[in-house]
Amino acid sequence: MAKSKMGRTVAIGIQNFEEMITEARFYVDKTDFIRQWWESGDKVTLIARPRRFGKTLNISMLEAFFSNRYEKRSDLFEGLKIWQEKEYRDLQGSYPVISLSFADVKEVTCVETIASICDILKEQYQRHSELLDSEKLLAEEKEYIKRMMSGVSVEDAKRAIYYLASYLYKHYGKKAIILLDEYDTPMQEAYVHGYWNEFTAFIRSLFNSTFKTNPHYERAVMTGITRVSKESIFSDLNNLAVVTTTSSRYATAFGFTEKEVFAAMDEMGLTDKDGVKYWYDGFVFGEEKDIYNPWSIINYLKEGKLSTYWANTSSNSLVGKLIREGDVDCKKTFEKLLHGEIIEVPVDEQIVYNNLDTNESAIWSLLLATGYLKVLSYQAEEESAGSGYALYQLALTNEEVRKMFFRMVSDWFGSVRSSYNDFIKALLLGDVDMMNEYMERISLQVFSSFDTGGTGEKAFRKSEPERFYHGFVLGLMVDMSDRYEVKSNRESGFGRYDIMIYPKDRSSAQGSQDAIIIEFKVRREKREANLAATVQAALKQIEDKNYGAELISLGFTEAHIRKYGFAFEGKKVLIGDGTEGDA
Repeated sequence: MAKSKMGRTVAIGIQNFEEMITEARFYVDKTDFIRQWWESGDKVTLIARPRRFGKTLNISMLEAFFSNRYEKRSDLFEGLKIWQEKEYRDLQGSYPVISLSFADVKEVTCVETIASICDILKEQYQRHSELLDSEKLLAEEKEYIKRMMSGVSVEDAKRAIYYLASYLYKHYGKKAIILLDEYDTPMQEAYVHGYWNEFTAFIRSLFNSTFKTNPHYERAVMTGITRVSKESIFSDLNNLAVVTTTSSRYATAFGFTEKEVFAAMDEMGLTDKDGVKYWYDGFVFGEEKDIYNPWSIINYLKEGKLSTYWANTSSNSLVGKLIREGDVDCKKTFEKLLHGEIIEVPVDEQIVYNNLDTNESAIWSLLLATGYLKVLSYQAEEESAGSGYALYQLALTNEEVRKMFFRMVSDWFGSVRSSYNDFIKALLLGDVDMMNEYMERISLQVFSSFDTGGTGEKAFRKSEPERFYHGFVLGLMVDMSDRYEVKSNRESGFGRYDIMIYPKDRSSAQGSQDAIIIEFKVRREKREANLAATVQAALKQIEDKNYGAELISLGFTEAHIRKYGFAFEGKKVLIGDGTEGDA
């Protein structure tokens, strides 16, 4: 394990504050968050931060500070910022606390998800078994507690925290503090697995009784990755203070500031600050720039090398699914991001999960909330031409995120990786016969994974080739980006070409030195007798629209510009370059 000059050991994955302090692990002091939150006076605070940003550790810190189970545990906070003020020294260990987490609620059915939450609620009653010995509780109240300790029914679950808070208040004479970590994990699973409406009816009732109609708790904190829309689960909750990544409140309480990162590097004797900044900087919370994700930094401090630590901690399945199945505009916008460009899109920070399939702005909202995009600037809703959304200028957060997305796109073709690689080789060699053979294999296996645009052959013909084409462009861009420039839908000549590929270094002896223009066309039965005719129509469009103009301006001669027409009909694909017999 990496050890600092101060004797603190860098350890990975510790999310328990008591363990972090007593075992002398490397820790960046975030205890001022306790003061900031307490002085806010907010009844219920929802804090949305990307994954691995210290949410669970901060919830554990709040529990260790406020819970009467930690009474007289000054050793946990001595020397930390919160301990400098007597008011807070007197506050430590003085409240009953209900602390629970939904982080592991990742079931595939609604019944299993609610059962998991019922088990979590049962554990809360078991943790407070001291109530069974209370002289202030009635016999029937103790019987209820015993029943809940044995098992919580679905109906009991909806008011379980309400009653537990009331019993703690009655026993201790002090209202409880409620802490709920990763509140939105089961909601993401409900969306992915198709039981959103069924589950939200349950969770809305639970949250309403816990936070809205409950007079027995002092304050509450909820953490998660996203701000789920108020209409979905918080429609009855008007006492909720929401803190998102664009909020200035608690901006440095989650994640590491650049000053904290560089101080840690000095402590560990690490010097590559430019490299660390390029790879891991870029998160912006409110007005606070240069925020780093703690998971990557802790791993870097331990390993001493730059790598995709944060990006490797999750399958990113939801994000990948939304982009892969997204419509043409979504893929084109994502392509700009991978090219390092800035996009301007409408964003609503309230995530409406059941709109993710139909509302493109919801996708960018999710990518922003999950930390994959950073805000460069934005226009408030009232300034954005009455769109109903604020307009945000966004970019990929940093190099680690860029590499994660490149790998994600590459994985889209994992099932046909061999054929896909062979297609790229054939394309660069100009072997049309082999291009056709390999593309046929790819299209048969991969097409449907890019499409959710309807059912039936008619819908298939209209939607899937376009979605596949843009997914295919992204794949080419990722897999050829080391030596080739890959562009799509850019102005050239009198129109927009579909794909343009040319070598970045034309003096290199490696690979083809030719430039390539590709035009995609879906066969129109009334105009083209067969796919061969569609290929010819695509090639004619390249010539008529003078798509080679940009390449000519870059110094390529006509002899070094290859042109291909890709014709689609359902899952059938035919590729031709206009030479005799190829189409």
